[in-house]
Amino acid sequence: MNIDNITVAVTDLLKELISTPSFSREEAGTADLIRSFLQSQHIPFYQKGHNTWAIHSSYSPEKPTILLNSHHDTVKPAAGWERDPFIPKLEGDRLYGLGSNDAGGPLMALLGAFCILNEKEDLPYNLIFAATAEEEISGKNGVASILGELGKIDLGIVGEPTQMQLAIAEKGLMVLDCVAHGKTGHAAREEGINAIYEAMPDIEWFRTYRFPSISDTLGPVKMSVTQIAAGTQHNVVPPECTFVVDVRTTDAYSNQAAFAIIDAATQCEIKPRSFRLNSSGIALDHPLVQQAQQLGMDTFGSSTLSDQALMPFPTVKIGPGDSARSHTADEYICLSEIEAAIPKYLALLAGNIV
Repeated sequence: MNIDNITVAVTDLLKELISTPSFSREEAGTADLIRSFLQSQHIPFYQKGHNTWAIHSSYSPEKPTILLNSHHDTVKPAAGWERDPFIPKLEGDRLYGLGSNDAGGPLMALLGAFCILNEKEDLPYNLIFAATAEEEISGKNGVASILGELGKIDLGIVGEPTQMQLAIAEKGLMVLDCVAHGKTGHAAREEGINAIYEAMPDIEWFRTYRFPSISDTLGPVKMSVTQIAAGTQHNVVPPECTFVVDVRTTDAYSNQAAFAIIDAATQCEIKPRSFRLNSSGIALDHPLVQQAQQLGMDTFGSSTLSDQALMPFPTVKIGPGDSARSHTADEYICLSEIEAAIPKYLALLAGNIV
């Protein structure tokens, strides 16, 4: 199948995906559509839960393996949509619909590139395409649940909207649940210990502290207090104040190392929800990065999280669309972006890149 034909085919599939709600953990419908498409292309596939993957027809255990991965789950529609988020609407070059940009466009472009490469028998590497679930919640039943079944992966290319520029590093995420303890009392008298006041020095520390090591590609670690709750009524001194901290780590600190610094510097009780979403990336001298630079692609460090965080091998993030459109009302992808992305993926995958 040539590029023009596969572009039309995956664009039609994208319209079907938009029409089929696929919130995280509820992706059965879109998984079925992707499997039906692979069947129509006579490509065998494997499935687990709402995840589907296909392996290049000339697989050999002697060759290194590249994983092409993107997700088909979406967030729920943001407030302010002026169009029906589940009706694909083409206006000029723009295809509107929930999940069109994040990550329908990248997923379809990777699928199109895989279909074309699957017809070639002389690839110097193995190629696996995986359309996975639960990316928007970093779920355990998404890509993490199938990595053990794919064998050794030497390189991952993750499809996310980056305007087809190459993200060579990505910040990790650690969410902290914090509790400051006090003692209840009547607000009219000098009694009790106000947990809000006990929390304030730690909240100020999170606001002002700067980790000394700064990543060359990702910059500094970023910490933000994003939620806070305390008290039951106006005249009772609150005995407990809870707050949540969003920590975006870099390759300069593992999540465990960052937490050790935080825990030593603060007084409140802190519990990390997980250490599993560490920063990720690839060496600047990796052949794929060199190939991208020869193709004129810019490289950058990404502050947003993707399934890269769950992949324990070198990865990059690249795809059509713009991250600024993700999770917004009236999300869209340009058809010209998908059309241009497929040959760019093919050019990136040309030669010995792993």
